[in-house]
Amino acid sequence: MITYKDAGVDVEAGYEAVRLMKDDVKSTHTPGVLNALANFGGLFELDASFIANNPVLVSGADGVGTKLKLAIAMKKHDTIGIDCVAMCVNDIACLGAKPLFFLDYIAQDKLDPIKVAQIVKGMTVGCRETGCALIGGETAEMPGMYNKDEYDVAGFAVGIVDKEKIIDGSKVEKGDVLVGIGSSGLHSNGFSLVRRLFYIDSQSLSRYVSEITCTMGEELLRPTKLYVKPLLNLINDVDVHGVSNITGGGFIENIPRMLKGDMGARIELGSWDIKPIFDIIKKKGELDNRAMFNTFNMGIGMIVAVSKDDADKAVESLNNNGCSAYIIGEVTTGNSEVELCGKE
Repeated sequence: MITYKDAGVDVEAGYEAVRLMKDDVKSTHTPGVLNALANFGGLFELDASFIANNPVLVSGADGVGTKLKLAIAMKKHDTIGIDCVAMCVNDIACLGAKPLFFLDYIAQDKLDPIKVAQIVKGMTVGCRETGCALIGGETAEMPGMYNKDEYDVAGFAVGIVDKEKIIDGSKVEKGDVLVGIGSSGLHSNGFSLVRRLFYIDSQSLSRYVSEITCTMGEELLRPTKLYVKPLLNLINDVDVHGVSNITGGGFIENIPRMLKGDMGARIELGSWDIKPIFDIIKKKGELDNRAMFNTFNMGIGMIVAVSKDDADKAVESLNNNGCSAYIIGEVTTGNSEVELCGKE
């Protein structure tokens, strides 16, 4: 007789993973959560505190990409979950939405309950910081799909916004000021290029680099910044016309997503301090500005468009909410083009 365990799937390990993560998951629960992990679906009640005049649900799904390779090489799995949450909730916050709940997907060749619990612990950190409840997910054991010790992570978030308050870029005007919000580092984008440029293993990642005052692994594995609360507070303080999350595709791809077709953007290089890690990557790859700004966030994780009159107030609001913020450019006439001006 050949059992399921003989085929490579250990259901008991799944039960142990749920036991280890249960308390962390419960710590994220908000008043809207109705059920526990044992049910087949996550229930979330929209009571009067959530419902606006015309409520709209906003959803987003994302993963962490090949940054996972670094977490695996370093055997450090307690921050990658923060990245997964951030990649989802930062996106929906761009539309002015408050995150309500989050679900995760973790897949491994052979289920390791301790590793899964560490990943989920990071997710609960991200959820608590953004007021988002972790109400369910899937832990999949799939023999033959992944190499030994490898895993994949993805997430899905749902938020809510009043229809009249959706930020969809329709209010962006030529002459609007672009305010950049500082990133924590690479976040979760550009790692396929980074891995191509640098030989990534436990030894190279543990090497101390004086320019970044930490090891390469610590810098590259630094979690994606969570922008939800500072951004929602900013929306209450000023009239935000548009928001771009600077993820895959960097400035060049993401800024036009909040602009109308006859608009472009002028970015003033030198208006913020670019983190040393980007200089290291640029030098190693012999990359020009266009390539860097088309791949990485370059130290700016989120960009908001506001009127010229509100620009200083926007910077002040973001600074007061724990973010470094800079006036980095303006909306111009153009064909969805991003112009990089000046010198770094």
